[in-house]
Amino acid sequence: MAPFDDILTLGGHSFSSRLFIGTGKYKDVAETEAALIASGAEVVTVALRRVDLKDQSQGSLMGLLRSGRWTILPNTAGCYTADDAVRTLRLARELGIAELVKLEVIGDPKTLYPDNEATLEAAKLLVKEGFTVLPYCSDDPIICRKLEDAGCAAVMPLAAPIGSGLGIRNPHNLRLILENAKVPVIVDAGVGTASDAAIAMELGAHGVLLNTAVAHAKKPVLMAEAMREAVSAGRKAFLAGRMPAQAYANASSPSSGLIE
Repeated sequence: MAPFDDILTLGGHSFSSRLFIGTGKYKDVAETEAALIASGAEVVTVALRRVDLKDQSQGSLMGLLRSGRWTILPNTAGCYTADDAVRTLRLARELGIAELVKLEVIGDPKTLYPDNEATLEAAKLLVKEGFTVLPYCSDDPIICRKLEDAGCAAVMPLAAPIGSGLGIRNPHNLRLILENAKVPVIVDAGVGTASDAAIAMELGAHGVLLNTAVAHAKKPVLMAEAMREAVSAGRKAFLAGRMPAQAYANASSPSSGLIE
């Protein structure tokens, strides 16, 4: 498959870019816009509980996002129960901005690790109500399988704690998830720099979602561009198939046929 035909499908949505990017933590809306454009992302996520959804005036974040340039992925960041998450997304749907949704149910305020049981409970309800659900979860193959069985359009295991920038802490678990999942796997949370994003894609991840790595970079717009290139390069490397690792050297030029 040629890279330019390499489309990511989530429910009834199709995207050319495999980089999903957040809208929080930037210094202002102008910087947010510049970073989103530089990233090449088609999907941008917004925390429903942290923005004024009704303010769509010029210069506002929602005004920018409702410009039609991006698919909005509303998320339930800050929700600590299944009920809160479901109620938040129902409200967003009433405002006309939620169908493809990122589900987050946090289990611990210090680590921001997900509450997998509550996430599964909320996912089942939302799927029944017709949402296309992308759940943030731990890098646990079992919960990923259960979320897939519940009808989620993808699973989004963390690479490391949200906003930590630690990179992929457990590539083995991600490989297990990727080996068994029948829906797209989008690595979410903990990416710190471009090489982290490339590694995730080289492992076979179908996409990467990040925010802090760009917003807290010294030059956010330049980092957004770097992430765009890293995700693309990592995906191409995965599709190309890397050479087998070997314990010893292997000369680039053959030794047979040498003139003595």
